[in-house]
Amino acid sequence: MGRALRSALAASPLFFEPVPPSVRASPVRSGMQTEELLRLVRGVPRLDALDVPELVDENHDGRPYYRTGDTRPFARTVAEQTGLEVVVNKVVAHLESSAALEEWVRDSRERGIRNVVVVGGTSRYIPYPGPPVLEADRICDRQLRPVGGLLGNIAIPQRTGEANRMLAKTRAGAAFFTTQILFDTESILRVLREYDRLCREAAVAPAAVLLSFAPIADDADAEFVRWLGADIPENAERSILNGEEGTAAVRSVRRAVEVFEEVARLRSAENWSVVVGVNVEQISQRHLTSAVEMLRAFARRVTP
Repeated sequence: MGRALRSALAASPLFFEPVPPSVRASPVRSGMQTEELLRLVRGVPRLDALDVPELVDENHDGRPYYRTGDTRPFARTVAEQTGLEVVVNKVVAHLESSAALEEWVRDSRERGIRNVVVVGGTSRYIPYPGPPVLEADRICDRQLRPVGGLLGNIAIPQRTGEANRMLAKTRAGAAFFTTQILFDTESILRVLREYDRLCREAAVAPAAVLLSFAPIADDADAEFVRWLGADIPENAERSILNGEEGTAAVRSVRRAVEVFEEVARLRSAENWSVVVGVNVEQISQRHLTSAVEMLRAFARRVTP
């Protein structure tokens, strides 16, 4: 169903980021949610990887509250049932130490997990116990590279100096980035142009960048994705939530495709070296069907 991940990252990769079962869900409910995900994903004509997030909230002191348990059994189940590559996200800030990350990666390899996205904490002002992202990247890359695994990071286009951070993470071993959820092109175009220029000047092969999109259906969804860190311009929010053609979820899909196609057009016109792909996110359990519809739309449009 999918290509080898390394090959996919060289030519318009397409990822899907589902919501894992909640840590509070019963085994029966978790099983039903997983079966529904598998049923829908099997019907997608083209997909390269499932990108499994670790959902963690923090209090004001930076202490974690895990909304998902260990996501690796879920990741292995969907990999075995679909034949797709899986990528597991890990929030390294909340680990006890760098040694704890080393152990987590070794254990992941033993479980058959070899592709990892390193995620940092939410605040730069909190002294987290886990390793900083660059250190965590080097730790993971040392352990994943010998088994053919790949390392990813999160890109935040609105953040000042993001292209320089991306270059540093690429040098530390990152093979790809997924972005925060996007609703327009302004910030991502600026970052991609700068990242491409920095990589050329440094003679560094750029990592692939997967633009993240998610369907929203109402005002509550818009507020939620803002809380997640997304920037929704007022005109984009109005066109999605108050447009005349189709539902808000349908208009979300249309907007996402337009944003991606504009980025792809400029990438070609300006001859960037950076490969650009798509990561479709499911922001909650109730959005599974609309997220898969968005995934289907990109599967038809993103040329491998």
